[in-house]
Amino acid sequence: MAGSEETLKKKLQDENEIAESHETRTLTNKLKISKESLTYSEKIQDKGKEPPEPLWTTFADSVVKLRIDHSCSQTPITVHQMFKETVDKYGPLNAMASKKNGKWEKITFAEYYNLSWKAAKSFLKLGLERFHSVAILGFNSPEWFVSAVGAIFAGGIVTGIYTTNSPEACHYIAYDCKANVIVVENQKQLDKIMQIWSRLPYLKAVVLYNDSLSERHPNLYTMEEFMELGNEIPNATLNDIISSQKPNQCCVLVYTSGTTGKPKGAMLSHDNITWTAAHASRAGDMQPAEIQQEIIVSYLPLSHIAAQIYDLWTGIKWGEQVYFAEPDALKGSLVNTLKEAQPTSHMGVPRVWEKIMEKLKDTSAQSGFMKKKVLSWAMSISLERNLSCSGSSDLKPFRTRLADYLVHAKIRSALGFSHCQKHFSGAAPVTTETLDFFLSLNIPLYQAYGMSETTGPHCMSGPYVYRRHSCGKAVPGCKVKLVNEDADGNGEICFWGRTVFMGYLNMEDKTKEAIDDDGWLHSGDLGRLDKDGFLYVTGRIKELIITAGGENVPPIPIEDEVKKELPIVSNAMLIGDQKKFLSMLLTLKSALDPDTSDPTDNLTEQAREFCQKIGSKATKVSEIVATRDQAVYQAIQEGIDRVNMKSTASVQHIQKWTVLERDFSISGGEFGPTMKLKRLAVLEKYKDEIDSFYKE
Repeated sequence: MAGSEETLKKKLQDENEIAESHETRTLTNKLKISKESLTYSEKIQDKGKEPPEPLWTTFADSVVKLRIDHSCSQTPITVHQMFKETVDKYGPLNAMASKKNGKWEKITFAEYYNLSWKAAKSFLKLGLERFHSVAILGFNSPEWFVSAVGAIFAGGIVTGIYTTNSPEACHYIAYDCKANVIVVENQKQLDKIMQIWSRLPYLKAVVLYNDSLSERHPNLYTMEEFMELGNEIPNATLNDIISSQKPNQCCVLVYTSGTTGKPKGAMLSHDNITWTAAHASRAGDMQPAEIQQEIIVSYLPLSHIAAQIYDLWTGIKWGEQVYFAEPDALKGSLVNTLKEAQPTSHMGVPRVWEKIMEKLKDTSAQSGFMKKKVLSWAMSISLERNLSCSGSSDLKPFRTRLADYLVHAKIRSALGFSHCQKHFSGAAPVTTETLDFFLSLNIPLYQAYGMSETTGPHCMSGPYVYRRHSCGKAVPGCKVKLVNEDADGNGEICFWGRTVFMGYLNMEDKTKEAIDDDGWLHSGDLGRLDKDGFLYVTGRIKELIITAGGENVPPIPIEDEVKKELPIVSNAMLIGDQKKFLSMLLTLKSALDPDTSDPTDNLTEQAREFCQKIGSKATKVSEIVATRDQAVYQAIQEGIDRVNMKSTASVQHIQKWTVLERDFSISGGEFGPTMKLKRLAVLEKYKDEIDSFYKE
């Protein structure tokens, strides 16, 4: 913690304070159950009986019925109970590592728990009300973790806000979740909150970490000041609040990115968090610290459920050591952190894996002839071996081991993956090209599948549950079914289990759309199940293109095929909803600005190599687009023609396409915070280009 870590640890002695006789305010948990939500559980009509617990709610202070059956009969526990078990088992082990002035500073689980306890008392001192939120606006750090856990200990709800959010987007979330306290990382984030504070009636205080205050304001504190505020709050007061917490109450809010309307606040219960942290991670073969202390690097936004469940909650459950990357991780510094931390497990969203792949291909393109030949040989040997999984020849294992020793081990070392046993991909579909590239380096990507509404992973792959292109099987204790299947066995994926969320905060209609009368959560995704229960996600219902002729066309397989055929293409987006034919927007692979991580005009080495092979001298995207470079445009058309030839029906043919002047990016608005394509935003931004395809 920049400047604050020493202060946080400084006064951490066991507080042997005598429990004062202190009556806490009555903490009633009223069941605010709408008439509609009662249909989601057995209705009890008998006079004198308590109303039943529903399977969903839209109120932060309500309780829900947990989906417990013989397949997931584990006793429900709260976040505090989970952490207390961890301290008893792993107290002296290092829990967190953050870099300060070039040195790694570490915090044990016992210290982590005590810091969270102190933070909880300080939140109470600031007036945190039961089931109101502590919102956190900042990059991953020990302060993020401690604030999150402390908020829950104090009876509040932790709500992450993306650091890329505008002041108005921050206002929407902070107002909706009734944030009493907002914890911000630096002056940049503080400025956003200062602009909107007057319009946040529930906001009582703001806490700043990683920066000093440039000017004082009432109810604005540094992290150091904040951590000392609660010293006078009796331990008994906090103990009473913790004792009153129930596993089926809300403790976390995760807001969807709002790509299809206003962000929705998915309410997650203590049981959602503690059960998923325990069981989804084990399905992915994450080990408890008594067997092997897992080491992970935290760098993806914690306001997204994937990072929060993987980094924060699973880390507590199994005693993992979490290294915090630098805020510029995705601009290039991540690999340095990986090399120093040497993780045993790593998770990335598909775009992160793609960027690693592109960087390696660029490096290879600049290598000498012999190096290229050896790399190509090693990758083809390993890919063939991994795809066939055939042990029939004694030669193949020897050649594979030789390739790994000569080439792959060095690449993994350069990436910081020398000790990494598990490489996960989640939050969006990963392309065949990316899967096969890493498989050729002996790095199988284990896909996870779920959503904010399933507390992250509902289906997991791992070393013992793996099939190429599949996101694995439902976590033991969870169920998956398909509804409205078509002739090919594709249907909407639906979820049941203790991962399933409580409901959307203050959004009854949206909650009823998501959870059906039998309590199954509808994902909006299309998929198929094989005979062994492996799930394959084939698209999103809302992304499904329905042409003017009524034909259904899933875009992702066609887009992936185009990128596979044309190594110069970075992003491909299929168009054609309610149109007479399909068209496509293409972007070219361009180098990233090292400071902003935004795409530049310069082609990558791999893209330049592609141009040279086809007889083009272009080195910039603008040169190709402005002149409609004949060699490049002809090569793209030929690639599109090959994709069309492979399609099963002429309705799936791409008839028109254009190359855009700039690659997609977060700053450009085409990607969300986890680098997922925002199709509606792209349709709006490039409306003129799309309209030109369909002019008579």
